[in-house]
Amino acid sequence: MKAILLFSCYLMVATLVLGDGRNITDEKVSLEGVWELQNQQMYENGNVSEVMENENGYRQVKMYSKGKVMWTRNDPSDSNEWFGYGTYTVKDGMLEERLEYASGPMMKIVDTTQVFKFELVMEKNAYQQIELDENGNRFQGESYIRLE
Repeated sequence: MKAILLFSCYLMVATLVLGDGRNITDEKVSLEGVWELQNQQMYENGNVSEVMENENGYRQVKMYSKGKVMWTRNDPSDSNEWFGYGTYTVKDGMLEERLEYASGPMMKIVDTTQVFKFELVMEKNAYQQIELDENGNRFQGESYIRLE
């Protein structure tokens, strides 16, 4: 009996120490908050083939609150304004964003793509949204860290 109790304690400690933080059922892991883009990734054959870091003052920030999403982008090399506002849902490891309105250049994209769907890889203070092609293969991703 003592051996079973010790083994159970060992398993609990091992789970806590070795856990990777990707348990999205943890109540503390949520998209609610303010996030900043850290980098973007391109995929080939399901694997990251290139990582593009933010450069020359490029910033992108997203805010999620009570089912609403708002994002803005500042790219000093681009004279266009980039922002959007809408709703979001997370279900079965997928993030879905529906923009209600956006900046002029973004509205041209919204006219053809009404719903943006991403595979969601969630951690407590970081997440990755990954676009899938028509065959369900990863082709582009964005990694964010929590600001607030």
